[in-house]
Amino acid sequence: MPQPASEITHRMVSSPAGRTHLAEQGTGPLVLLVHGFPESWYSWRRQLPVLAAAGYRAVAMDVRGYGRSSRPAAADAYRMLDLMEDTVSVVHALGEESAVIIGHDWGATIAANSALLKPDVFSAVGLLSVPYTPPGGPRPSDVFAQMGGDEEFYVSYFQEPGRAEAEIEPDVRGWLAGFYAAFSADTMPAPGAPDPHFVGKGGTLRDRFPEDRRPAWLSEGDLDAYAGEFERTGMTGALNRYRNMDRDWEDLADLSGAPLTQPSLFAGGNQDASTTWLAYAIKAYPVTLPGLVSSHLLDGCGHWIQQERPDQINQLLTEWLATVSA
Repeated sequence: MPQPASEITHRMVSSPAGRTHLAEQGTGPLVLLVHGFPESWYSWRRQLPVLAAAGYRAVAMDVRGYGRSSRPAAADAYRMLDLMEDTVSVVHALGEESAVIIGHDWGATIAANSALLKPDVFSAVGLLSVPYTPPGGPRPSDVFAQMGGDEEFYVSYFQEPGRAEAEIEPDVRGWLAGFYAAFSADTMPAPGAPDPHFVGKGGTLRDRFPEDRRPAWLSEGDLDAYAGEFERTGMTGALNRYRNMDRDWEDLADLSGAPLTQPSLFAGGNQDASTTWLAYAIKAYPVTLPGLVSSHLLDGCGHWIQQERPDQINQLLTEWLATVSA
């Protein structure tokens, strides 16, 4: 049986770049869990006890800029190379030489690039919601600027320091509730409704969030946990990840088109724009993820996959982990 959540322990580890908060449970081979936007280690609360019970040392980190981890002031301190160094530092600070790394949303991209750049440290990689796309291609800001016609894509909207913060921070709890609802399968806007990935002229993202419903996975206590952290820290650290996409494109140029060769897993929701817009990336997996062991699109599931479908994701992860070793 899974160990109770009360057995999750918390600690801080130090590295040359700062301090990282970790939630940890279990013993055995190390599995490092990396969250996305706008979340925290708490996004893995339903995976930690199950992975621990399956014989793994499950560790969920607060990514740089989130929660109790360091929040550098400089925007360029959130580039992918820095976040990759954080994941490596966590593994070594825990006294380990290698780990399996699993990420969701931005965490999937951090996990993929960590495994790409440090194959000696990360022996296998699991990706949830956001497919692997190799470095390279057009400059990201140019791509995003061309999306949406007269409307502005949310990634472009996030670029100007302070702009999204001014929308979110006066009511962090309400904004988060709407954001989670907008991309959950059971609460997202109906087909044909204005797309919450885009901002209308002179508007805000929140204009298109559902205001009258809450995802089934999101309890009042869950919302308290997320909102409490962002109310304390503000949103800039989290948003700075989006403000480094062109820097990442430059930093990783030498790896353009590089495949990710370790044993891998992918799982996404078929109601998630990340899997529909990036369907071409999933089709390219025979070339870009030649070590793919397990790939799944979950019917009727949105973006918050390990929270919307915890039992299903836990089964997929434990079955896949049984085929790989840290």
